[in-house]
Amino acid sequence: MAMLKIKKGDTVKVIAGKDCNAEGKVVSIDRKKHRVVVEGVNMITKHAKPSAANPNGGIVHMEAPIDISNVMLVFKGQPTRVGFRMEGDKKVRFAKKTGEVID
Repeated sequence: MAMLKIKKGDTVKVIAGKDCNAEGKVVSIDRKKHRVVVEGVNMITKHAKPSAANPNGGIVHMEAPIDISNVMLVFKGQPTRVGFRMEGDKKVRFAKKTGEVID
């Protein structure tokens, strides 16, 4: 499987869909389906039955996953594409806009 360019904890900007131009932090990634959950983006309402965790049940607002191709990494306040390169014997991500190493 190819290495994904977005990681958990990255700040991303949504570039397509109903939440276009929204920014948030990546909460989780589904590597098989190529989808990410971004904090505060693609909010849905879900009707929950009463359970031990939620004794009253009711309507719950939560984030739904969006396709990874619809988000772009934000590095130093600017959205940028991500590339990979070797530095010594280590593979690192870098921002294509500035050429700086991300992590």
